[in-house]
Amino acid sequence: MQMSKRLLCAALCAALVACGSPDPVAYSGIASSSQMAANAQDDAQRVPYRYSTPVEWRTYSKVIVDPVAIYRGSDNQFGDMSQEDKKALANYMYIQFAEKLRNRFALANEPAPDTLRVKLTLTGAATNTPVLATLSRFDLAGGLYNGVQAVRGGEGMLTGSVIYVTEIYDAATDRLLSAFVTKQYPNALNIGASMGSLAAAKVGIEKGGDALVAYLK
Repeated sequence: MQMSKRLLCAALCAALVACGSPDPVAYSGIASSSQMAANAQDDAQRVPYRYSTPVEWRTYSKVIVDPVAIYRGSDNQFGDMSQEDKKALANYMYIQFAEKLRNRFALANEPAPDTLRVKLTLTGAATNTPVLATLSRFDLAGGLYNGVQAVRGGEGMLTGSVIYVTEIYDAATDRLLSAFVTKQYPNALNIGASMGSLAAAKVGIEKGGDALVAYLK
């Protein structure tokens, strides 16, 4: 009997792996897509595509944060998400990234030699599955699956995520310095992030803002 339960849990976990939110692609409608390549570094799970040049980020003291664009290409990964939810996430992303970047840079409106311009494009997102996302943290199969995912840095069961492209320019010359596709989601055992349809995507946005600040130090 005990063995049957274990096999059932394993089968459920395997099935749920296949039902996770979509993996990012090299979006055809993004200006820097042709310059990005598959990321072979340790962070490839969250940053699958990247373009970078040698940059001394400490020479920049100001940043312009463009309004977040919502990607309209046919290869977007929003599924059936409503326009209202897309706009809510884009607005939340702008506020979060601007506030977090303020801890490292002075926010600016005009190009200058010591200024970066950050362009963010929301290319996809997934919502939490109502009720089930939270319940999956407590049942046997869900607890097992989410525990394993938490250890390996993977997505939680039935929870949302956010996918976006970051393009970083020298504001004075408009030269592309770095670009990357990112997928962010909360820790698989984060119960709070499973409550509310956009909660997980918003936590992903917050984590993305922190990651960008760390990258630009």
